[in-house]
Amino acid sequence: MPPIKRTKFKLSPEQLLDMFYWLKLVRAFDERLSILVRQGKVRSGVYTGIGQEAIIVGTCFGLRKEDYICPLHRDLGSFLMKGVEPRVMMSQMFAKTTRLSKGRDSALYSGVSELGIFGNTSMLGANLPVAAGIAYTFKMERTDNVVIAYFGEGASNTGDFHEGLNFAGVQRLPVVFICENNQYAYSVPVEKSMAIDDVADRAESYGFDGVAINGNDVLAVYQATQGALARARGGEGPTLIECKTYRWHGHSEHDKAFYRTDEELAMWKSRDPIPTFTTYLKGTHVLSDAKQAEVEARVKQTIDDAVEFAMNAPDPTPEEAVTDLYA
Repeated sequence: MPPIKRTKFKLSPEQLLDMFYWLKLVRAFDERLSILVRQGKVRSGVYTGIGQEAIIVGTCFGLRKEDYICPLHRDLGSFLMKGVEPRVMMSQMFAKTTRLSKGRDSALYSGVSELGIFGNTSMLGANLPVAAGIAYTFKMERTDNVVIAYFGEGASNTGDFHEGLNFAGVQRLPVVFICENNQYAYSVPVEKSMAIDDVADRAESYGFDGVAINGNDVLAVYQATQGALARARGGEGPTLIECKTYRWHGHSEHDKAFYRTDEELAMWKSRDPIPTFTTYLKGTHVLSDAKQAEVEARVKQTIDDAVEFAMNAPDPTPEEAVTDLYA
């Protein structure tokens, strides 16, 4: 894959270091969850995005609070970047009262309207028409807010994908569609589900631009997203950005992923977005060994604190199940 290059959307050294922190935090959060679920401590299905962090960080970096995201089950890092505290997010995985939904639903489905987060559903791709609806609201209200809608290459073969993108194209809505193409829809390899090489090619049939990029290059993702956001805020309509990437773990933590080879996994691990970005930062003298150690210590402390908080938080009581009901 092509090397990282400095983007035309200039980032200061401080912003680059902040981006480095988020990459490390999102990775550490998922890695800790992977351990905790094996210890039987997590009360939720766990679908890690290890290996895909550049997509979340590159798309969420610099978003406004008023902008909406429609994340997937594998995008827990987007909740953190949009403002959910690590303690609260970890409580969500432990089904504690200190979580987003106070222990009422699966950890994967909660949203936070005040932070611009729309809760996911199990029907992957079903969030795309909803994202178009939110973007339509922004257009009617004459704001310049934007929706970021995530989906996988498998979801691009569903009817919801067609309906959501078609409506967005017809109405020229302020929405950016982010395809996390990690090569497998559960166990189905991309070549078994699509007769084209790039999901991005499908954007043309809906009347807007699509681009396929290296999803493991955080600056490439950031640059493509910033361009799409600028067009959306300027009334130029949607964009489809396909991020080519790979998930290191199975579809979920209980999936052993026997359907892929060790060689394939090793090849993609050699494209790990974090060491690649680390090398870039050190080559441009933005990141020193001391600063890297400082960031890594801060990340570890944050994750340790979140786990301790979640484990010690109170469980919901049966009586709470019938509160906060809406007719």
